[in-house]
Parts: sequence; structure tokens; C-alpha cells
Amino acid sequence: MRAAFFDLDKTVIAKASIAAFGRPLYRGGLINRRLVVRAVASQLIYLHLGASEQKLARIRESILMLTKGWDHDQIREIVREALEETVEPIIYAEALDLIEGHRAAGHKVYLVSASPEVIVQPLAEHLGVDGSIASRPVVDDEGRYTGEMDFYAYGPFKADAMRELAAREGLDLEDSSAYSDSYTDLPMLEAVGHPVAVNPDRVLAKVAKERDWEVMQFTKPVRLRDRVGVPSLSMTATAAGIMAAASAGALVAWRLARRTAR
Repeated sequence: MRAAFFDLDKTVIAKASIAAFGRPLYRGGLINRRLVVRAVASQLIYLHLGASEQKLARIRESILMLTKGWDHDQIREIVREALEETVEPIIYAEALDLIEGHRAAGHKVYLVSASPEVIVQPLAEHLGVDGSIASRPVVDDEGRYTGEMDFYAYGPFKADAMRELAAREGLDLEDSSAYSDSYTDLPMLEAVGHPVAVNPDRVLAKVAKERDWEVMQFTKPVRLRDRVGVPSLSMTATAAGIMAAASAGALVAWRLARRTAR
């Protein structure tokens, strides 16, 4: 069975997911204004300079220190309540088209992100995809974060988790696709037969060119609700959705056939 694996930040959404939830966490009393400003600053650096192993390591350590003592269920509730206002406006329309296309073609679809699963899993459910791979902080017996990481979904660990998922679910990785913006996700892209560089950073763009990988630019954030247009008298919203999904599925099938023919 074919599958499609989507990195989250700057691939499915236009911001770093952790920074995007700064305001809801502030309103929930979990972080102060200074940390919100720091999150915004980190977001700007990430958007304009891209990711690196050192930058991501610093972000990971900051997250662990920041979240130590937080209640897991409280965070999950804040994330779920804030999805519509925080994440929906920054989802790329192009990513949604591809997700819909893969699903219409009968492929499994997964989000793969270094962000904590408490953020990634609710978003995966919100998008209606089949599952997710994400970082897992250690939670103590009282349901609070300990400041340690059980699994960090970064670099080669993403690829390892994809292989484990493929073995468990009967997925054919050689016949599957992966989408990411960062060269730190090279192992993830190399794990599949159809890698796609989306909004690639400088290093990934160079690798994609050298290896003749497909490159895509996502530029149009859109709310999920805005994708359901007003139906005409001869077309219900349901029929419109079915036709859109079928069209997207045909596009994905054409793209995969085109790659195979290279």
C-alpha cells in the first residue's frame, strides 16, 4: 500500500507549530509574555534562516525546560481548543490539495514532525489523516512532563519511525511519497521512492537539484472552512467535495506516474 508522509512546519503549515501556540499557552497561564516574544523571535529566525541541527537542538532543549511540570491533559485541551484560531489560518492550500489527492487515490497519509505529539496528533485528527509521527516527552505518574524526551522525531529517527510504521501497516515505502522543507529531513525523504522538496531551504534545494527530485512551492495559507464554497443550484456541497477530491486524486496519480516514467 502506498503512503504519503508530510513534514508539518513550513510544509503543511506556514509557521513553526510550537511558536504558533504561544498565545494560547500564554492565555492558559503556562508561559509569560517574555516567552511569547522569544517564541516569535525564534519563529522569525526559523522562517528566514531555516533549520539546522544546532538550532533544532537548542529549540528541543528549550522546549523540554519550558514544558517541565506542565500537565499533559491540560496542554492537549488547550491545543484542541486553539486549533481553529491558531492553525487553520496558516494551513497551506497546496498541502491540503495533496493530502486530499493522496486520500482520494487510496493512499495512507501521515504527519511527521519533531513537534510534541500533544500538538501533532490533534492536528492530524483535525485534518482527517491516518496518523502521525511526533516527539514524545516523558510524562510522570501524575501526568506531568518531566523535562526529558522519550522519543525525538528528528533526522534519522523520523526515517526509523517511518520504517517501523511501514512494517506494522504493510506500507510500501519505495512506492510512497514524502514532503519536507528542510535538509534535516533528508533521511525522511530518502526513505521513500518519491521525495518532494517543499519550500526547500538552500541545502535541500541543492540536493533536490542534484538528485532530480521534484520541488514544489506552497504559498497560499487558507482556512479549512474557506475551502467549502457556496454550492450552485445544480451542485450540492457534498458533490463539490467529491469532485474536488477526485480531481486532486487524478493529479496525484498523474504526478506519481510521471515520476515512475523518468
